[in-house]
Amino acid sequence: MKNKTIYHLSVIIEKDRSGYVAICPELQGCYTQGGTYEEVLANIKDAIQLHIKDRLLAGEVVPQPEAVSLTFLDIAV
Repeated sequence: MKNKTIYHLSVIIEKDRSGYVAICPELQGCYTQGGTYEEVLANIKDAIQLHIKDRLLAGEVVPQPEAVSLTFLDIAV
């Protein structure tokens, strides 16, 4: 059995009125949505796997972050 490569990637999940949206910032265009947190988490895992497989088949590098920071800012306008 072939060993699988483990990729360490960040995922951002946001809740809105219609459910959840998830994105993987390192993989441009890799995002999904779901009605529940569990659903969007499963969906983004599938989307990331497909995205990585496509990149590898195309001979592209899969970027991995060195560090990730998330913060909230209050902006007065």
